[in-house]
Amino acid sequence: MRASCTAQGYRYNMGKGDPNKPRGKMSSYAYFVQTCREEHKKKHPDSSVNFAEFSKKCSERWKTMSAKEKGKFEDMAKGDKARYEREMKNYVPSKMDKGKKKKDPNAPKRPPSAFFLFCSEHRPQIKSEVQDVAAYRATGGSDAGKKAPSRSAGSKKKPEPEDDDDDDEEEEDEDEDEEDDDDDE
Repeated sequence: MRASCTAQGYRYNMGKGDPNKPRGKMSSYAYFVQTCREEHKKKHPDSSVNFAEFSKKCSERWKTMSAKEKGKFEDMAKGDKARYEREMKNYVPSKMDKGKKKKDPNAPKRPPSAFFLFCSEHRPQIKSEVQDVAAYRATGGSDAGKKAPSRSAGSKKKPEPEDDDDDDEEEEDEDEDEEDDDDDE
């Protein structure tokens, strides 16, 4: 987002973009906040403004305002919109902003990364292995290449809890292994 401010007739462009591009149009609420800020500065010239608190108070005031009171700010916004559209008709974008830079065809290429160097060395070997596997699958030797039937999103099953009986069998196997180790000694 580009922001600009005017001081002593000079326009300072904060950020990227064309400095000659017309300043954006302000909304009626933006005009209202601007006048609230000016009023606040007049009443409290030395105090700093807490932005979050100030904006909350402004929004509350804006919500409670009648359409007649808002009309003044809406007229200001309409006038600013007309100014913006008038300036945009005369505005010609600079050639700098159009498109991205073209790459020099004579520029040297970047060196390959370590991964690409590794791949270029090992690719022929892996490719020959994969061809052997592909030939084996083509003769119908394995089901590994076939896809498993897919489940629909609605048919997801919850994982079943493990049986405690399996744990008992594993513990018995471990006990037998320990007894065999004792016998070896």
